Amino acid sequence: MKLKNLRKVIRDSANEKHAKTMQWFFKTGKGEYGEGDKFVGIKVPVQRQIAKKFLDLENEDLKILLKSKIHEEKLIALLILVDNYQKANDKGKEKVYKFYLRNSNKINNWDLVDLSAPKIMGEHLLKNDKQILFKFARSKNLWKRRIAVISTYTFIKNKQFKTTLQISDILLNDDHDLIQKAVGWMLREVGKQDLKTLENFLKPRYNKMPRTMLRYSIEKFPGKKRKKYLKGTI
Repeated sequence: MKLKNLRKVIRDSANEKHAKTMQWFFKTGKGEYGEGDKFVGIKVPVQRQIAKKFLDLENEDLKILLKSKIHEEKLIALLILVDNYQKANDKGKEKVYKFYLRNSNKINNWDLVDLSAPKIMGEHLLKNDKQILFKFARSKNLWKRRIAVISTYTFIKNKQFKTTLQISDILLNDDHDLIQKAVGWMLREVGKQDLKTLENFLKPRYNKMPRTMLRYSIEKFPGKKRKKYLKGTI
């Protein structure tokens, strides 16, 4: 009944105009990374409000939502998991983490990754073994690779940079734009915390990095220094 009620709220909140924009923005066309995703047109703040009303949804219902072709259903399920993880005790956190891991193959767009991975995978692995992230980083699955690097955002905020740099090395020559942007973004975040650590990582590698990754990682550098990196004259 709760799942039925949630889906009714989603239908009632739908906006056809927003849906068309989202279909384009999230690249859902044939051969694009989001192929097959369907949007009903609900903005993220509204999805957060909906999620908070259904925090007691059972895992079996969350699993159904994560299998859905409707993007908003998947994101709302993930927002519920994030909220539940944050409020849970240690045993509850472990349960949410394992559920997330078992269903990670259903997390298949960049916003789904970015709004959940740091707050579940990142938080849970902050003080635990991180080998699963290295396994994900070497996966053929685009979204598992993105989960691997984006999860480290939590480590960066806690001034732990080693895992981010190691995973960035694994993904250094990744040919997918969404991975290049994700790695560059995380490297930029490292630089905000510790510029020397970022430059020590970049100097032996920047000439080999995809330009997108490099541009993202040096975005906050002063203009002259940024130009030197882009020209290869550091």
